[in-house]
Parts: sequence; C-alpha cells; structure tokens
Amino acid sequence: MPNDSTANGLEILMALLMVASAVGLAVRFVRLPYSIALVIVGLFIGACHLLPPVTMTPELILLVCLPALLFEASWNLNLKELARNWRPIILLAVPGVLVSMAVAGFVLHTLGHLAWPLALLFGAITAATDPISVLALFRKMGIDKRLSLILEAESLFNDGTAVVLFKLILGIALSYVASTQAGSVAAPFVVSPGALAGSFVISVCGGALVGLFVGYCLSYVTKFFDDHLLEITLTAICAYGSYLLAEQLHVSPVIAVLIAGIVVGNFGSRVYMGPATRLAVDSFWEYAAFIVNSIVFLLIGLQIDFPLLVKYGSLIGCGILSILAARLVLVYLFGPLLSTKELPISLSWRHMLFWGAIRGSLSMALALSLPYSFAPREEMIVLTFGVTLFTLLVPGLTIEPLAKILKLAQNARINFQYERLKGKLFAEKQALNTLDLMVDEGMIGAVLYEEMAEELRLNIEKFVRDIEDLKIGDDLLAGTARSNTERQLLEVRKDALTKLLREHGAERSVVEELVLEIDKKMENLKTDQQILEADNDGK
Repeated sequence: MPNDSTANGLEILMALLMVASAVGLAVRFVRLPYSIALVIVGLFIGACHLLPPVTMTPELILLVCLPALLFEASWNLNLKELARNWRPIILLAVPGVLVSMAVAGFVLHTLGHLAWPLALLFGAITAATDPISVLALFRKMGIDKRLSLILEAESLFNDGTAVVLFKLILGIALSYVASTQAGSVAAPFVVSPGALAGSFVISVCGGALVGLFVGYCLSYVTKFFDDHLLEITLTAICAYGSYLLAEQLHVSPVIAVLIAGIVVGNFGSRVYMGPATRLAVDSFWEYAAFIVNSIVFLLIGLQIDFPLLVKYGSLIGCGILSILAARLVLVYLFGPLLSTKELPISLSWRHMLFWGAIRGSLSMALALSLPYSFAPREEMIVLTFGVTLFTLLVPGLTIEPLAKILKLAQNARINFQYERLKGKLFAEKQALNTLDLMVDEGMIGAVLYEEMAEELRLNIEKFVRDIEDLKIGDDLLAGTARSNTERQLLEVRKDALTKLLREHGAERSVVEELVLEIDKKMENLKTDQQILEADNDGK
C-alpha cells in the first residue's frame, strides 16, 4: 500500500498536469505565451492557496528536470548551423557569462550595497538565460531561424558555464560569510583569478569529454538493433547517465548532457537510427520537454512569496537594474565582436537578444541550492525570485510587440509558407525516389507504381507552382532564391576549375585567374543580398 506522502505527491502531480492542460487549452483563445500563462496561473493558485504547498527543490530541477530539458534541446540542434554561428554563441555563452556576472555584481554592489562576494554570487546565479517562452513565440511568428538558434544555443551553453561559475563563487561567498560571522569583518576579499580560471576550464572541458564519450558510446550501441522502445530508453540513459557520470567526476554535468545530446542527435540518430525510430525518439523527447516545462513554470509561480518580495523590494529593484545593465553591456558594447561581414547581427537583432534574455528555473534552482547554514540565504533566494519574476512577466509579455515594432516578423508568414512548401516538395521527391527503387527491385507492380507515381508527380508540380507564386509576390524571397542559385552555380564552376587543374594539368596561372573572378562574383552576390535585405527592412 502506498503511504500518505506518496499518495499526496501523486495527487499534487495530477492537479498540476490538469492545470497545465487547462492553461494549454486557454492560450489557444488568449494571446499569451504558454509558459508565461503558467507562471501567472501559478501565482494566482499560490496567492489563493488553492493547492497544498509545493516546494520547488533544487534536486527536482537539477537532477530530474534539467537533464531532460537540455537533452531535448541539444538533440534538435543542427551541428552545421552551430558551427556556422559559433562566434556569437561562444562569445555570449562563455566570456559573456563572465562579463554578465562581473557587471551585475558591480551594479548590485554599488546600488544595493551588497558585499562583493554576495553581489558576484547573484551575478553567477542570474547569468544563465532561459528563453523558452521567447523561442516559442519566435517559432509562432516565423522570425528568422538564425536569431532563434543564437538565442537558444546561448541559453544551453551558458547554463553549463553559469553552474560552474556559481559553484566556484559560492565557495568564496561561504568563506566570506564565515569570516564575518567569526568577527573578521575587515578580512580582505581575495581570490586568485588563475585558480578560478583553471577550475573553470577543467570543469567545462571535462564535462565536454564526458558528453562526447557517453554520446558516442550510446550512438554506437544503437548500430546493432532497430527497436524504437529500446532506443528511447538508451537516449534517456544518455541524458541522465552523462549528468550523473559528470557529477561523480566533479566536472560540469550540464555541459556533459549538452554535448551528449548534440552527438546523439547529429551522429547517432542520423547514422544508426531508422526513420521510424528517429520519429519515435523525437516524439518522446518533445512530450517529455512539454511535461517538464509545464510543471516547472507552474512551480515558479507557486514559489513566489509576495510579503517577502515587498520586504526586499528595493534590493530586487537594484537586482533588476544590475541584470539589465549586464545584458546591455554584453549585447551592445560587445556587439561588434558578435557580428561578422558574412553573418551580421543587425541592431534590431541586438534589441531582441537584449530584451529576450529571460531568467527561469535554473536561476531559481541555484538560489534554492544555497546551504541552509548560509546566513543571507533568504535574501539571495527572494532577490533571485523577484528578478526572475520580472523577466518572465515584463520582457516575456512585451517581446511580441517589440518584434512587431522592429519589423522582425514583417515577412514571417511568407517565409513560413516558403519553408513549409520546400519541406513538402522535398518529402514528395524522396517518396517518388523510393517508389522508383521499389518498382526496380520488383517489390510492387507496374500498375500500382504508375498510379502512385502519378499522384506524387502532381503533388510535386503543385508545390513547385506554389513556390514560384510566392517568389513572384515577394521581392526578398525571389532575390534570395536567385542569389542562392547563382552562388551554387558559381561554386560548381569553381570546383570544375579545381578539378581541371588537378586532373588535367591545366595552366595554373590561368585557372587561378578564373577562380579569382568567380570569388569576386560571389562577393558581389553577397553584397547585393545584404543591400536587398536592408532595403526590405527599411520599407
């Protein structure tokens, strides 16, 4: 027989899932991001005491929820796009976290008169971003996928670096508090930057190696069978096993899960998993992430204690200013470092990167994980909760109007339709290729083949016409399609010249001159495309 505590836990879980389902249905009729709506409903339930007290423990977030969320997101990351956009992602997620911690700590120390170790501890706690609601809105509005990738990848990688920083700074803060309690208030705040940097690098690199090892091993094991239930189980082992192994080795478990997910998602799923298995694993992790996110955002709302928010109101105000200042310095002052000539980050994108840096469950879990013996624990927890609540409700509810003001979603509907039609066209062509193979191998007869092939050809013709109609009605779309086609043809010519030199002994000077001409044409194409995009933004 289950004991009372187990029964109560199951009842509360069922109640939370029912609330989440009701909110999910309601947001179909109310223009409100699902995750933000969950927080608001959680605030209402907590204020009215409609459910028994539910504690959001750090173990629940860090050991149960975080591996699932990290693995699902990293499983879906495209490694080629990550490599293509490595510069802004790495700068925002690694040195960016250090800059955010330092600036937020400085502002809070100056305005809130918080001791340096505690101010830097707050900076580390709030350095990690959690833009789940923003990304969902981006997908809904059809905003550029590259901007979504940068925001999402930054969030994933800075989770790992922020947790490592938090653990390092926490040791300093604990020593400081112990010294003040012992009466050594004037003890100097000394820290070795070299030691901190060394610990940071070891933790991050060690976590990455653990993730590579676990991700590759689990990917290789899937080579020997094709069973979707077993392979779903193996991905769950990969997510939680990489986390636990990294914890045992005292390296970053967050980085370990992240790298393991990228390896399995980009290598194991594509090389060793069949299409049906891949779809099953996708569906499982999509559902798991949905359930975990729903419960986490409800719990965030349930944890807020309004009397304590009022008590520490002035300090929370300073904390809000500190994280805004930190993000402003990172995105605007360091903006030129994030952008390249080939992959620019416009001013409007920087506005979204600044305002979309929402804090969430990880910051709250880190604050809750502070030891009970830590004297300023209540102060740090309420400060973190207040700042997190502000970012969820204020930027979270105003990001859509900002995107419209910045005209980031001006061509969103057309771009969404274009990508959708391209996907359908690709799927139909692949189906026709498979049908050709089936008739060649004698798996189906000629009559059935002609019947089904004719239907596929008609679908292909229709999608091609629809794509052409979209291009005719949109100058940017047509220009981009033409530019991409011309660039591909130039690359083919360049490869042909290289082959001519290598295999047929052509005159090197002549080939190099022709290749240089092609490079100039490709550069001109890139410039023309940037001008077209700028003209379109200015309309």
